[in-house]
Amino acid sequence: MKTLILFSTRDGQTREIAHYLASELQEQGVDADVMNLNRTQEITWQAYDRVVIGASIRYGHFHPALDRFVKKHAATLSSMPGAFYSVNLVARKPEKRTPQTNSYTRKFLLNSPWQPQLCAVFAGALRYPRYRWYDRFMIRLIMKMTGGETDTRKEVVYTDWQQVTGFAREIAQLNGN
Repeated sequence: MKTLILFSTRDGQTREIAHYLASELQEQGVDADVMNLNRTQEITWQAYDRVVIGASIRYGHFHPALDRFVKKHAATLSSMPGAFYSVNLVARKPEKRTPQTNSYTRKFLLNSPWQPQLCAVFAGALRYPRYRWYDRFMIRLIMKMTGGETDTRKEVVYTDWQQVTGFAREIAQLNGN
């Protein structure tokens, strides 16, 4: 089986997770291609047996390209086994790391014409030195309000890689309806 992993990222952590998933799948004998959803024009859907889409949150929203992509390809996405993962800093708190407890993921799934069989929520990364001044200021303010890291010299990866590995195992077992 061949898996298509699409991602939409702002600062690169969702891309890192996508490549990690592909690596984990390949260790389990599952071939996987990774593509940037924001830059993908045409997809040869018939080359894939399942699809995984990952997207990050910034200021409470997914990139608009995610919604456009899902609406455009809803029929195809719904016709094949699928998984979705969300990446956000709220998920650094374990109690906000499930599709049911993560408001962004829950809202996406409620409003999406695509209903993937699997869904996960991963904590992202905080990369203050890489942000533009406005983002550094705003993210620091949000982190201060939510009890997170506020030292703008730091980079902190909150992603639980064991959780990602577990999700890869679930994806490897994902078959048609």
